[in-house]
Amino acid sequence: MKKLFVLFAASVSFVFAGAMSSKVTLFQPSLLNGVELKPGEYKIEVDGEKMVLRNGKTKAEAAIKTEQGDSKFGSTSIRYQNGDGKYRITEIRIGGTNTKLVVN
Repeated sequence: MKKLFVLFAASVSFVFAGAMSSKVTLFQPSLLNGVELKPGEYKIEVDGEKMVLRNGKTKAEAAIKTEQGDSKFGSTSIRYQNGDGKYRITEIRIGGTNTKLVVN
């Protein structure tokens, strides 16, 4: 029975190894892949080349490319492209890591 439990625990850790989650606060209305997000705190879920921002029932998905910065970021920050008065999310830098999520 112990061998079965150890094998199960090891397989579960491999399943979650590729997924990442974090939180970010939007201070202004923002667009991600055409979905308008109201200001508030959102959970960032990353699985492979897909990112989901979620706040309650509100959910926006986007294809991303993960890049590594030169050093760790002090806090989570968002880069925008501003056009026609709307702020489109182009990149999220995850605080405490050197990970950048670049929206395709």
